[in-house]
Amino acid sequence: MWVSRVVEAPAAHVWRVLIDTTTWTRWGPSVSEVRHQGRFLGPGSRGQIRPPVGPWLDFDVTRFEEGHLWSWSVAGVPATAHRVVSIDARRCQVGIDVPLLVAPYALVGAVALQRIDRLARESALSRPRRTALP
Repeated sequence: MWVSRVVEAPAAHVWRVLIDTTTWTRWGPSVSEVRHQGRFLGPGSRGQIRPPVGPWLDFDVTRFEEGHLWSWSVAGVPATAHRVVSIDARRCQVGIDVPLLVAPYALVGAVALQRIDRLARESALSRPRRTALP
């Protein structure tokens, strides 16, 4: 099941929000803490997350396509995939693939997408634009 939304920010800004583990608690309703070596995900990344209720859970990045897609397993169970598709220089579509087995999690994904949208737009606004010098 795919939940998505169009974000008024460049794809690179959205991608950075998705792979920056320090932002996960700000956009992921199911993540209250993260342990990961380094700030950003990459191919083969491993770490732990703690949900709002329950113990720490191991995670493994199972697929990583720079700038476009990452997926993971949590506690050994295939979990969500996170995608970014550029529409143009200022907009993109961000989405979360939710396994059908946990289809109700799509509601959590929709909340996450709203938060990702906000964080990415804030990031886009806070970065200075380059202007050509005369």
